[in-house]
Order: sequence, then structure tokens, then C-alpha cells
Amino acid sequence: MNPVLHIEVLQKPSSHLLKDEVLELVRPFVMDCVVLSPSTDYHTLASFDYYPILKEHVLVIRCCETETDAPVIAGEAELIFYVYKLNPSGVETPEAGTHTCEETGEEFAISHIRTLPSEDFHGLWESLIFDNQIKQDIVRFVEAAFEFTDHDLDSNIAGWNRVVLFHGPAGSGKTSLCRALAQKLSIRLADRFSQTRLIEINAHSLVSNWFAESGKSVSRLLEQLKEMMEDPRMLVCVLVDEVEALACTRQASLSGVEPSDSIRAVDALLTQLDRLRQRPNALVLTTSKVTDAIDVAFVDRADIKRLIGPPSASAAYAILRSCCCELMTRGVLAPREPLFELYYLEAVRFTVMKPLKTSLRLWNVACEAARRGLSGHELRRLPFLAYAWHMRDDKRLVVFMKALAAAVRDSLLDVATLHRN
Repeated sequence: MNPVLHIEVLQKPSSHLLKDEVLELVRPFVMDCVVLSPSTDYHTLASFDYYPILKEHVLVIRCCETETDAPVIAGEAELIFYVYKLNPSGVETPEAGTHTCEETGEEFAISHIRTLPSEDFHGLWESLIFDNQIKQDIVRFVEAAFEFTDHDLDSNIAGWNRVVLFHGPAGSGKTSLCRALAQKLSIRLADRFSQTRLIEINAHSLVSNWFAESGKSVSRLLEQLKEMMEDPRMLVCVLVDEVEALACTRQASLSGVEPSDSIRAVDALLTQLDRLRQRPNALVLTTSKVTDAIDVAFVDRADIKRLIGPPSASAAYAILRSCCCELMTRGVLAPREPLFELYYLEAVRFTVMKPLKTSLRLWNVACEAARRGLSGHELRRLPFLAYAWHMRDDKRLVVFMKALAAAVRDSLLDVATLHRN
């Protein structure tokens, strides 16, 4: 069976070609590459310059995930192409998604809407690195859910709800994964859905004291969601961040701590989320930092409940390697030096050889960062802190490795100081 390789083609905003016309330009270029490597952006290849008309209409040609990370021969793979344009950055705050505090007159947003694919999330999917196949698994889950819908299966017999729950500590990338998934689906499912909207609902804002009368506001918001879903060609992704706040508010209200309006707002939202499973064009994405606090009934409705934990040493290495490569590409570090992928270091059993010394130093930094439990967000910030605090005139990669190691040690001191205070 031939390997499958997904190829995403980002069309320039100024291009007026139809998708099929862009594809006619892209296909011969891709086949000329002979060997294709997943997770590669082919706008960086020098051969791109030999296709001036392609360069006029295309920004990026990206080879995406397949069953293996190993390179594949173009002529022996099943290539699936997706041509798309990005929508401008920015969010829409619908009138139904705001509430005015009666005491101060200040407006607060309980929801935001983005049209996808958006410039805001360009490259977000590729920047997320996890220890398992969670990104591939979640895409397969959504594709399977819509396939079940196509066959008109009875969800009471073969149950699926199109509800996803990501839980784990702060900074692990749960919200980013939800946003990136919605962006990915807007590209992958464009033949099925001509439009995609991402509606983000902030659970904490929804149930704060300022929203004691927010039941009506929530009802209006949910009515707007219902109107969106009336269009069968529109994919509606609803993201509820920190969903545990809803269960906490329900419990506090029953105990007499929270106003009854708060529980009405929460119940209205939970009821509507439950009804979304009947909509063939809806997907509910939720996150939680405290899994034990989530309503048991809600957890039971989630098809997928995945823990997003701190990166392991291998994930930390991949994150830091991508950061270092970006710094070298942009000229912050010079000259450019090779940093080998982890599978190569594993293949030689981490044997110390001259060409691998810098890569092995980075591996040691990644192991220490994982041992200290640095989150994905902290790892992404680490190169900046290393450069700001520990780099001077020498911009070589080997010097930067020492700076990274020092920045990891600094992070431990920061945590110790925070705990003392």
C-alpha cells in the first residue's frame, strides 16, 4: 500500500487563479522534487526559483504528516493536495458575545469569532511538538466522525459526539492545539465546508461575578451559534477554554455561593453543547487544567480525553532544535551549522563524534529541561532568555548551547525564588 502524503499549498493573497489552476502549477514542481520529506516547507528550496509563475502565485508548499517521518518517493506515494488562502488577522466580538457590567458600564467579551484559515494561526500546527501521535490521532478522529455522519449512522447505537477534551498543566499547549486543529480542519475539509468559524468561549469570563446576569447574553450567543450551523457548508468549531470553571460555578451556585443567574448561564451553555452533537457541521473543543473538577456528565460526553503533559526529553530536543534552526536561518546565530535530528543520534547510540558534538550538547540541555519539567511555552522562551542574558559578541551555535544550559539553570532559580516568596 502506497504511503499517503498530504501537501498543503498556501496561495498568495494577490493571486486570482482558481484552486485547480494553482494545482496544475504545483503538481509538476512536487513531482520534480522526486523525494519528499514530511514537515518540510518547499518554498525554501533553490529550485523554486526555476518556476517563476509558481513563485508569482504561491507562498508555501508544505508536506504534512504521513504514517512515517521518513522521506517518501513522490512517484510511489498517494499525494493529496489542498490549496488555500489565509484570512486576515483579527477577531470578531459579536454583540451577543459581550456583557456590560452594570456597576462600571464596562463591556467584557465572553466570546470571540475567527474566520479560518487565519493569518493568526499560520504555522501554529507545525510549531506544536508532542511525545505521541496526538496531532495525527485528532485529525483522524474528526475525519472518522464526519464519515460516520455521511453514512447516517445512529449515534445512539454507535456513539460519537464530536466533543474533545484536552487536560493538563498550564503552558502545555492545550488551547494552541485546539486552535491549530480548527485551522487544520479548515484546510483539510475545504471541499466539504466552504467556510469555517472558530468561536472561543472564555468559561472564566462567563461565570465571573460581573456576569451574574449573563444568562440572557449566553442565550443570545448560543442562538447566533445555531444560526451559523444552519448553513451546512459552514464548519463551526466551538472552543471552551478552562471548562472546569462551569462545573465549579454550578457547584457554588447549588451551595448558595454564586447567584442563580450564573447556574442558568452555565446550564444554557452545557445544554447547547450537548445539542451540538446532532449538528453534522459542529465540533466542540474543550480544555481543562483541573480534570477532577469537570462535571462527570460532561466528561462522559467527550469522545477523546487526552492528557497534554510537559514535554519529554525527545520533545524538548525537537522544540529547541527548531528554535535554533530558526535563529540560524534568520541570521541571529552565525555561521549556520548542522543540528541533527534525534533519530540520527539514536541510530548512532549518542556516540560522541566531532560532527555530532553540538547536537549532543543540545540533547543534554533538552534532558535537563525535561527533568525540571519545563513546559512547552517555557521551552519556546528559553532561546530568547539565553540570548538576552548569556550571549555577547560570539554568535556561534556552540556558544549558544552553553547559554541555553545557563538559561535552564536560571529557570530553576526563578521557580525557587517564586516559591520562597
